[in-house]
Amino acid sequence: MAVQPPPADRRTVIEHVAIATVDADDTEYARGHLVLLGNRIESVGDGPAPRWLDNVVRRIDGEGHLATPGLVNTHHHFYQWITRGLAQNDILFDWLVALYPAWARIDDSLVHAAALGSAAALLKSGCTTACDHHYVFPRGGGDVLGASIEAVRELGLRFTALRGSMDRGRTDGGLPPDHTVERTEDILISSEAAVDTWHDPSFGSMLQVALAPCSPFSVSTELLRQSAELARRKGVRLHTHGSETTEEVAFCRQRFGMGPTDYFESTGWLGEDVWMAHCVHMDDADIARFAGTGTGVAHCPSSNARLAAGIARVPDMLRAGVPVGLGVDGTASNESGELGTELRNALLINRLHGRPDALTVRQALRLGTMGGARLLGRDHEIGSIEAGKLADLALWRIDGIMHSSIADPVAALVLGALPPLTALFVNGDTVVEHGNLTTADEDRIALACARAAKELASRG
Repeated sequence: MAVQPPPADRRTVIEHVAIATVDADDTEYARGHLVLLGNRIESVGDGPAPRWLDNVVRRIDGEGHLATPGLVNTHHHFYQWITRGLAQNDILFDWLVALYPAWARIDDSLVHAAALGSAAALLKSGCTTACDHHYVFPRGGGDVLGASIEAVRELGLRFTALRGSMDRGRTDGGLPPDHTVERTEDILISSEAAVDTWHDPSFGSMLQVALAPCSPFSVSTELLRQSAELARRKGVRLHTHGSETTEEVAFCRQRFGMGPTDYFESTGWLGEDVWMAHCVHMDDADIARFAGTGTGVAHCPSSNARLAAGIARVPDMLRAGVPVGLGVDGTASNESGELGTELRNALLINRLHGRPDALTVRQALRLGTMGGARLLGRDHEIGSIEAGKLADLALWRIDGIMHSSIADPVAALVLGALPPLTALFVNGDTVVEHGNLTTADEDRIALACARAAKELASRG
């Protein structure tokens, strides 16, 4: 059942809690309070909550906890939940070749199960807003985009559905098998219909849509250009994979006579309404171009490591002013499916070049909150704990055996094991309580996912 926001006059009070607001000043409270009014944050501050509050329906003693904004996931492929653990030792291109045949057999029922699994893993790891880049639309597969949207709605996750696409198959010099791609004109018609059907641009929206052709090696130049024109005409954002591997860079140079950044610029794909996943292989000029145009980056540290793609230059991007958020990426290349653990992995991986100050724990938290909110164009609504913003919050328990000896609460979250969630609020409603989903039966989801994985495998 879809989660409904609490009545606008009902308050939830959290007291005696450490708070990392991730506001512009990085304000923190060692022992503060939060007041949620309906689906908004009414107040945040030091010490106890005001005593005069009425209509308080719930009080939470936050002793031993850290409150942060809900995490924001800026890149994912939900359908991959049912193809995890395959092609374990392949680089990206070989991994895609191995998995495309299975993905070409998905349908809306399998995607629904996979999306439930993916969304559940995100919620249980502190994620309150996510996007799903779905670009495989098999003929006869039904409404796979709608299946993902329905699954997310059931669990109560704030969502951006990325209507992906591929129109360049192997016959046209692309990587995907021909039977996994669509015609350019069909993609544009379906993309516009997805925006018209699903996109809600209003403040507090639980569902938005962006357009997301898959990658330079799976889409035509014409599709990139026309998708950018369509998105700007409809007022939605743009997303794709970019500069993920050395093989992609070589493909662009051979096919288009230029590197990925120049190619994207030539098709209208740099700008404040654009963010790209990975961006591992970018030189100083690429980074400067992204910074100058406001083009964003979804950093996916675990997936980049799993596929041996390399280490994105996130510290250099941040210094240059590039907007950067965090992404899980598909769970066939990041089997945990958790966003919370990406905070730690982002910090550790970006220090591997021998720079111990490459990222701090607070920078890592900002990547996973305000950084992601900015990429999705929603930093005025989510990403920080401030009065008037949406009540998307994570309440992490940090007084247990795994964290009690870490004096800095933010370090406990980022450097320690992922803490258990006492509560996760989305739009003011509790969707995780004491580590468990409140909106669905986890055992039922696990069983549905196992069955879907076996069903997909049997279609080979």
